[in-house]
Parts: sequence; structure tokens; C-alpha cells
Amino acid sequence: MLGVSNNRSFDPEMILESKAMNVISQGKRFLILLLLCFALPFISVAQKASIRGQVTADGQSIELATVYLKGTAFGATSDTSGKYVIQNISAGKYKVEVTSIGYLKTVRDITIKEGERITLNIALTRDEQSMSEVVVTGTLKEVIRSESPVPVEVYTTAFLKKNPAPNIFEALANVNGVRPQLNCNVCNTGDIHINGLEGPYTMVLIDGMPIVSALSTVYGLMGIPSSLIERIEIVKGPASSLYGSEAVGGLINIITKRPQYAPLISFDAMTTSWLESNIDLGIKLSVGKKADVLTGVNLFHYNNIIDNNNDNFTDVPVQKRISVFQKWNFNRRDNRLFSLAARYMYEDRWGGDMHWTKEFRGGDSLYGESIYTNRIELIGQYQLPVREKIMLSFSLNQHLQDSYYGITPYNASQRIAFSQLTWDKQLGNHDLLFGAAGRYTFYDDNTSATSFMESGLMKNYPSRIWLPGLFVQDEIALAKKHKLLLGYRYDYNSYHGHIHTPRVAYKWSINEENIIRLNAGTGFRVVNLFTEDHAALTGAREVVVLNELKPEHSWNTNLNFLKKIYMEKGFIGIDASIFYTHFDNKILPDYDTDANKIIYDNLDGYAESKGISLNLDYTSTFGLK
Repeated sequence: MLGVSNNRSFDPEMILESKAMNVISQGKRFLILLLLCFALPFISVAQKASIRGQVTADGQSIELATVYLKGTAFGATSDTSGKYVIQNISAGKYKVEVTSIGYLKTVRDITIKEGERITLNIALTRDEQSMSEVVVTGTLKEVIRSESPVPVEVYTTAFLKKNPAPNIFEALANVNGVRPQLNCNVCNTGDIHINGLEGPYTMVLIDGMPIVSALSTVYGLMGIPSSLIERIEIVKGPASSLYGSEAVGGLINIITKRPQYAPLISFDAMTTSWLESNIDLGIKLSVGKKADVLTGVNLFHYNNIIDNNNDNFTDVPVQKRISVFQKWNFNRRDNRLFSLAARYMYEDRWGGDMHWTKEFRGGDSLYGESIYTNRIELIGQYQLPVREKIMLSFSLNQHLQDSYYGITPYNASQRIAFSQLTWDKQLGNHDLLFGAAGRYTFYDDNTSATSFMESGLMKNYPSRIWLPGLFVQDEIALAKKHKLLLGYRYDYNSYHGHIHTPRVAYKWSINEENIIRLNAGTGFRVVNLFTEDHAALTGAREVVVLNELKPEHSWNTNLNFLKKIYMEKGFIGIDASIFYTHFDNKILPDYDTDANKIIYDNLDGYAESKGISLNLDYTSTFGLK
């Protein structure tokens, strides 16, 4: 029998060594476990925190909103459901800033602990300076801009501050489709063109009152300081059914500041490299609990005679102007409106021969054009103390011009009184507006415009025009995405008789990003040659009017398309328009028939003005616009 034996001797030292090794191994495990117990709190402290949530506005999710921690590189963009997540945030105190095109910036303070998961839902508010702001010019009533069937462009004080100018005439040079034009390089008279139409077809309002017209459009526009302005609303296209004659090509409504919202003290000063200096001072006071009053003073001074083109004539006329403005707002029960405003302006300007001084005024030694302008305005709005929304508006103004164009004097006086009563009424899906208006215009000058031969003698007959009128407007909500506006105005001109001005507007909101508007209407305008055509005064030609001039009539159409494109880092706005105007009885000066004459007469036939306008706006989330 084969057997294998394994003889192993018993060694006590080996047993002790083996036990010692086991103890050491267990000790290492214990030490590692002990170290882990101490390290675990530190490991948890090193964990990063996160923020998540949803961005909404009016209960709707906001896509592409930017959410970031101010002063850091941490941020995120909300998805289609408005949700966002920001991860790997260290502990600390932060400001969470949320921005989105068309909404006010929202900032929240937050304290984050290590490893914390925070849920932060943010509700944005629509930006009052965007498409959701309230406008009044398009329909003569307050309406959300994006809901208006009439396209209205709004320019706020922020726009005016970023494009500083001493007066409204120069400030509008940066508005697309609106072109201030200087018509005389000696005295710098000018007007404002809209969509290519001449200045007289543009109506300029102050607080909705048509007080800048005829004589005052020549130099009065430059006397409106931008510091008094809260915002400017511009309508490109027909508006005669609401505002009467002159609003053929469009209108500009200059809305002055509300005293209760104005700063206590404001001061602005600017100058140019040509030493044109402008100072604006505004002071607001509260008269007890019943009224707030805003007082503004504007000074413009330019006395730097420059002739860079060496033609011995001033490049820019010397101008000294002061304008004092005061507006009262009275606090009434149920927040009913009552405001009164007044403004006085005086201006002294001259241009011409470099050596011309005041003693040469009206003489033939040295040529110079010297104009003194005095202007007073009064504007008031009063909401009647009845349950219905009935508003009474009124204005008075006087414009005096004492001027010489070389040896040709032009002394003119114009007074305009205007009043209007409107009743705003909502009936189902019909938003109605009824109105009655009356306008009286007095005009007198030393030209043949107000002088006629009688019994062999030239006698002066100032122009006195009464223009009462009635108008009605119905804004109909056809469906959620469709609105139709119908308007009609009837005026009676004491010289030219009956005037009918219908109007129609249609708005189709395809979606929030695409809107189409169509406006059509008629216009009516009585021409004043000596205030609209500067060549009739400054040239050596004889002015000849062949026949009694008839008022101009027009048909206007304006098709507008608005598109908004939202991107991750910004917003693009496309505003495109096609416009067309057809004129009957158009009055044009004839310079070619006789070199020594300017011949005026109504055009035998018709005239057209047509074109396109395109605005492209880009706004980024990092501040570039």
C-alpha cells in the first residue's frame, strides 16, 4: 500500500507571526474606515449646487429666455416649455438675472448652499416700451400698440437721449421713413417728409392738438425742445378721417411729459464743435394734494459765424431761442383727466452775407434774411364728470413772424382755436368712437395772399376759415386674429364747402410673430403758398397764381407687414410697408415757362407718390441694439 506522508513540525513562532499579520491588516482596514468617516463630510461639502425652474409670462411659457448669475459665467437658456437648469454652482449669494426680448428684465437675490438643489420659477412682465405699450395716435383712444389696426411707431425719451438733438426737428432725422428737410440754406427753414411726401402733407400734433400747421411749420418745429417730450408717436399713411385736413401723408404726435411722473429736477446741456449750445432745465412741484406742475426752460444759442465753403455767406444761420413751458395736472375723483399746458417761444435768427448786421435789415446794401418769431400755445384736456368716457380737448395758439428776406418783408400773423369732444363707447365686439370738432384759423400777411384789388385800390382781407366737423369710428373684433376699423369724417370748410373723408383699416394677426395691416383713406388739404413754398419769398421771381386754387384731394393706401424673429441670443424685427398716394388738383410751382416768374395752378390731371419702406431692428441679449 502506497502512502504519502506530510510531516510538518509545529512552530509557535510562526503562529504568533501569522496572528500579528492579521491584526495589522485589520488595523489598516479600521484606519481606512476611520479616515473615510472623517472625509465624508468634506466630500459632501465639495458637491456643487444647481438651480432649475420655469420662465413664464401671463401664464405662458417663455422660450429662449436668458437666465444667468450676474457677475459669473453660469447661465442657461429656457427651452420650448420655458424650463432651464444651471448646474455646478458654488455656495454663495447671487443675483439671478432673467432677460427676454419684449419683457422687462427681472432680478432675484438668492443664497445657495453647497449641494442644494433650488427650484426658482420666474414670471416676466411685458416691456411697456415694446410692442405692448399703450398708444393713442392711430385711433384717438388708448390701445395696446400690438393690438392697434393702425401701425404706430413709438419713440421714447430713451431714443431721444441716445440721439441727442436740441429740438424735435433734428431728433427725427434718425427715424426711417421720416426725413426732416432744410428748404433754405440761408435761413434754414425746413419741414418733415413722411414716405417721400412733402412737408405740408405731414400733420404735427402736440398732445393730440393740431396746433403746428401752416405758418408755424416753417420755423415752429425747431422751437420744440426734446426735454419736454415723453414720447413721439408716428403714423405713416392716411389719418384724415380722425384728424382732418393736412394728415395726408401721415402725422407726428408729440406727447409731453406728465408732471406727476417727471423728476423733481432735470438738467441737460449739450454743445457741438460749431459751438451750438443747448440747455434744458425742468422742475416739478406738487401744489398740495390737488395738482402737480412741471416747468421747463429751454435755451439755444448759436453765434458762431462760419463760412467753410468761402462763398461769403453763412453756412448756418445765427440763432438765439428761448422756450418756456408749464404743464399742470389736476388730481380728480376716479382718476379723471384734467391738464393744462402753456408754452411761449421767442427766436431771433439771421443768415446771409458774412458782414451783415442788424442795421442792414431790409436794406439792399448787404443781403441777409432776418426772422423774429413769437409764439404762444395753450393746450387743455378735461374728462367730463359722467359715467361715460367723454373727453373735451382744446387748444389756442398765436404765431407772429416779423421777417425780411433781403429787401422783401414778410410779416404774418396766425391764430388757431381748436376744440374737440370725443365719446368712447364699447358695445359687444364694437369699439366705437364719436367725435365733434371745430377749428377756426385766422391768417394775415403783407403778401398778395391776403390782398385783393377793389375799386382800383389794393385792400387787405385776412383769411378767416371756420372748419366744424363730425366723425365716427368703429373698431370691430371680427375674430381672435382679425380686426376691422371703419371711419368717416365730415367737415364743412367756410371757403370750400363740404369735405368727406372715409377710412378703412384691417389687421390680421397670423400669429404672435407675423402681423399684416392694411390702411386706406382719403385726404383733403388747402394750400397756403407763402408758408409752404419758401421760393415764393426768397427769390427775385414774380409770383403768379393763374386761377383760384382748389383744395388738393388724395387717395392713400398703406400695406404693412411686421415680423418678429426670436433667436437664442437676440431678436430681429422686420417692418415693411408699401405705400401709394393718388392726388387730384395737385398744386405744383412752374419754374420753366417764364424764367422771371413762379406760376402756380392746379395740375390738369393727377399725380402719384409711391414707394416702399423697410425697417430692420436687431436687439441682442448682451445689450447691442
